[in-house]
Amino acid sequence: MSTRILVVDDEPRYLRLLEANLNTEGYEVTAVKDGSEAIETFSAHPTDLILLDIMLPGMDGFAVCQRIRQFSNVPIIMLTAKGEEQDRVRGLDVGADDYLVKPFSVTELLARVRAVLRRAQVAEVGQDRFFSHGELRIDFARAEVWLGEQPVYLSATEYRLLLQFSHNIGKILTAEELLTSVWGAEYRDDKEILWVTIARLRQKVEKDPHVPEHIVTRSGLGYLMPPQEE
Repeated sequence: MSTRILVVDDEPRYLRLLEANLNTEGYEVTAVKDGSEAIETFSAHPTDLILLDIMLPGMDGFAVCQRIRQFSNVPIIMLTAKGEEQDRVRGLDVGADDYLVKPFSVTELLARVRAVLRRAQVAEVGQDRFFSHGELRIDFARAEVWLGEQPVYLSATEYRLLLQFSHNIGKILTAEELLTSVWGAEYRDDKEILWVTIARLRQKVEKDPHVPEHIVTRSGLGYLMPPQEE
């Protein structure tokens, strides 16, 4: 079964570019022009990936992303204008998995799509099915996360990032190591996407994100999940 991608953009030339090139690669593409239609289309026909432009008539891309995140962890790539750094950060902060800056090449488009789809695949199960760190628990077989008695809903990227810490407990992981292992080698220098994703992950798995217990920063070195005291 082919991978299904929903493209949301009100610029006809970008819709044609995205649809033509994704179809050539074997993806099944549905194209819509506004945010409300995007939510209706996705609700009726769930897809494997959404390419979502920020500047849309009516409901913008940020609002669409937030709405979809209320009921789905589908991978989302935000399409942002060149030089709009705040838009990229805000897009990641509302739940996007990645961003693509206009204008972009076909090569970059396809590379980002492949990378996000790859991250959406559930990582391999560890030697033990369950992992716990304080009140944080992970069921590797089901890809489920709990904080105390409350389920924690993570995007595929957030989950893969959390797995890196749980599989390397007590070890300091550099930004470059995390970017390469979670996002891919082509993201090795993209510190911004790591910072925003760690901040978002802390909001979900820490009792107090400002005083983290599970994902701790070691200034100038990297991040780690501290070993638990016996």
